[in-house]
Amino acid sequence: MTEISARDRKSTKGVNPKGAALATRVLELVASGQASSRAELAQLLGTAPSTISLTVAELVERGLIAEEGTQSSTGGRPRRVLRAGSTDEYAVAADVGGRHARIGVVLPGSGVRDVANVPFEIADGPEAALSRLAEHVESLAEQRGRDRLRGVGLSLPGPVDVAAGAVVLPSRMPGWNRFPVAAWLEERFGVPAVVDNDANCMAVGEQSVRPAEHRRTITVKIGSAIGAGVIIDGHLYRGATGAAGDITHIRIEGGADIPCSCGNTGCLETVASGAALVRILRERGVEVASTEDVVQLATDADPEATGAVRRAGDHLGRVLAANVNFFNPDAVYLGGILSTLEPFVAAVRSQLYESCHPLATEHLTIERAILGADAGLVGVGLFALQRALARALGDAGGVGTDRFHAVVPPQKWLTPRTPRSG
Repeated sequence: MTEISARDRKSTKGVNPKGAALATRVLELVASGQASSRAELAQLLGTAPSTISLTVAELVERGLIAEEGTQSSTGGRPRRVLRAGSTDEYAVAADVGGRHARIGVVLPGSGVRDVANVPFEIADGPEAALSRLAEHVESLAEQRGRDRLRGVGLSLPGPVDVAAGAVVLPSRMPGWNRFPVAAWLEERFGVPAVVDNDANCMAVGEQSVRPAEHRRTITVKIGSAIGAGVIIDGHLYRGATGAAGDITHIRIEGGADIPCSCGNTGCLETVASGAALVRILRERGVEVASTEDVVQLATDADPEATGAVRRAGDHLGRVLAANVNFFNPDAVYLGGILSTLEPFVAAVRSQLYESCHPLATEHLTIERAILGADAGLVGVGLFALQRALARALGDAGGVGTDRFHAVVPPQKWLTPRTPRSG
C-alpha cells in the first residue's frame, strides 16, 4: 500500500503518464500479495521482463514499492522480494448493521487486527450515528499511529451509489438517503474514504482469501435481510445501475401475499431473511425478538426454529439455482449470521444440486465464507486501501480511482479466520 502524504505526492511527480496504467497494475498486484517478484509480475501481466524491471525501478525510486530480502528460485539469480509502501500503513474499516458495527484495522499484506463490535444505531440517522462511530475509529487510529492511517471504509446495509459515496433509497435507514457519507468521513479524517454495500464488501473480502482459480463467484449475505455480491473474472460486477446481486427482491412461490419493503409482495426477503424468520416464528407463538434469537433456538435444536430455518434455506436455494444455471459460477459462498446454521446451509446446497443442470454443479463449490463475520470488514478495508493507492497514483500520473475500486485481484495476503444486506 502506498503512502499518500505530501512527501509521497512530491516523490511521485514525474511518473510517465503513458506508463501509469502499467504502474497501477504492478502496484495492485504487489499490494494484494499476488506478485512478490519481477518474474511473477511479468508472467501475470504478459509484459516483457525488461519493461517490468523499468516500471518497478521507477516505483522503487519514488518509494511506492520497496525491495527486501530474497526469494528462493528454481534456478538463476535469487529474486528480490517486492512489497508496496511501508508495512505499518493501514486502513480502519467498519461493517455496519442495524444495531451494531464491526470495526477493525486492515493491514496491507497482513490481514485484520483489533476487531471489535461496537454499538451503532442506524435508526438515529447519519450525523448522530457516524459521529459516535467516528470516535471508535479515532481510538483505533490513535492506537496504531494516526500518521499512518491511509484510508477509511464503511460497509452499509443498503443500496450504495459508490461514485457519490452515499446510500440510495434504503428501506430501513431513515435519514440516510443521499447523505454524503464518504465526503463526511474524508472531512473528518483527512484521508480517502470509501462507502459500499455490505454484500459487495463481503464478496470482495471473501474473494481475497479464495483460490485464484475461483474467478466467477456469488457471495450471499444472509442476515436480517439478504443480499449478494457477484465477482466476474476478478472484478466486482455492479451492473448497469449498481443493482447487480439484488436477489432479495426476486418474487417466489409461497410468498405472494406478504408485503416487502420494496413495495411488492412475495419477495425472497419476506420468507427467507432473518427478519422474515422472526415474523414467522412469532406468528406461531415462539418468543423471538431478533435474528440472533432465531439462530440460538435453531442451534439448540428447537424443532419449530429448525424447520423454519430449513424452509428459508430451501427458498434461497431455489433463487440461487436460477442464478447458478444462468451465470455458471465457480463457487457460491454463504455468509451472514444464518450461514452459521448447518440446517440452513444444507437446505441451500440440496436445492442447488436438485434444481441446477449437472454441468452447472459438476465443479461448483458451495461453502460458508472462510472469513465469517470479518469478510465485509476485510472487503471494505481493501477498498479503502485501494482508493488511497489510486488517489496517490492519480496525483502522480492522472490515473483515476474508479478503476482500482472495481478490481479484485486474487489475493493471498490475509490469514483466514475461523468461522443484499442484513
